[in-house]
Amino acid sequence: MAPTVPLSVLPLVALVALVAPALGVTPDCDRPAHLWCRSPETAVACQVESRCPDLPHPAAAPVQLSLFYESLCPACRQFLVRALFSTWLQLPSGMLNITLVPYGNAQACLMHEAKDFSTYFPVIFCLESGTSVTKNLEACLQVYAPDLDRSRIATCVQGDTGMALMHQNAQLTEALDPPHQYVPWIVINGKHTDELQAQAENSLLGLICHLYQGEKPEACGGSKTLKTLPGCRH
Repeated sequence: MAPTVPLSVLPLVALVALVAPALGVTPDCDRPAHLWCRSPETAVACQVESRCPDLPHPAAAPVQLSLFYESLCPACRQFLVRALFSTWLQLPSGMLNITLVPYGNAQACLMHEAKDFSTYFPVIFCLESGTSVTKNLEACLQVYAPDLDRSRIATCVQGDTGMALMHQNAQLTEALDPPHQYVPWIVINGKHTDELQAQAENSLLGLICHLYQGEKPEACGGSKTLKTLPGCRH
């Protein structure tokens, strides 16, 4: 025998039956109306995602930024220190993914030995903030990465590994499309244009906040425009 439905529930059942088609609810929606927004799966099944503003959303892909630069180039140092590092500090992890391609085997060897970006980027920031990249290496390591093996970095810089890393970075630079004409050369989400370069140099934080497709963090409420030096032409 089929289960009976209490008479008091029948008006509600009839109301949902009438309202559901108007809301676009499908037959796959087998939950009562007050549970439609409880999970993304139910909201999709009931086709009410637009009416569920508090639903958790999948994380958006991070903005990809690649920086091709020379250690002794003033414009490169300014962009890395004043724009890139400060933007990285302000944004939550997972929003901006940075790839550094330096021309300078000290930094290449540092990246090779440290491996973790959050370990070597502060050291590179320290090196680029000083007056001499090579002379400041020891002091910067003591402050930002005291656990790194200094002797291994020195051996890398003076040996074949450092040369191989520089050759690898040179190949990555030569493979750029369009070919790079100056440094710093900035690639955003695999693309370089004069417009993107100018936007990154003028307000990197604003550009990343604009491009990111996920929920905007508090840091995206505003950003300052930075004055930049002319690029180092080749």
